[in-house]
Amino acid sequence: MRHLKAHRKLGRPAEHRISLLRNLATSLINSRDDRIVTTLPKAKELRPFIEKAITLSRRAASLEGNGSEAAGVHLRRQAASFFHAGNHGRATTTRRGQIPPPRSAGVSALSRLFNELGERFKERPGGYTRIIKMGRRSGDGAELAIIELVDNAREKEAQTSARKRTKGASKKKTSDSKVAESESGQKEDGATE
Repeated sequence: MRHLKAHRKLGRPAEHRISLLRNLATSLINSRDDRIVTTLPKAKELRPFIEKAITLSRRAASLEGNGSEAAGVHLRRQAASFFHAGNHGRATTTRRGQIPPPRSAGVSALSRLFNELGERFKERPGGYTRIIKMGRRSGDGAELAIIELVDNAREKEAQTSARKRTKGASKKKTSDSKVAESESGQKEDGATE
């Protein structure tokens, strides 16, 4: 029986596994196409991990009223635990003329999560990710999968182009039918004469 065995171990100790999931989550949030390619077991483990963080940003986006700023900060700090902090080893003072090192990708992922994705998924009750199987990798035979955020820009473009195609086809059909009606009307008029 599988009592209390909720997650995959992925062949790693706990600290390494959590760090792996944080890195995958950061890569998914920061990716330009809102998708990453990884192995199927990693993608299946990443899905609930990232959806909890997106739910926190969704809650922050829908806050209103008194104390909403404090609650928003609390939700942002809770979501920060899903990413690497990015401030470890960051020098507060630098030598003259040196540029301080940039903040890590975890900080930018957190800001994108709360600024953009929270608003995008504000009306969506869950299911923010999609896993698409790709087949096996040629090197080691591992099953590959794409994990992506739903309602991304590529999907919206495809929907609008599909709508334009169907509208164009329906306009073409109506204009073709009008032409056919007018031609048949002319033939009928000619036949009566």
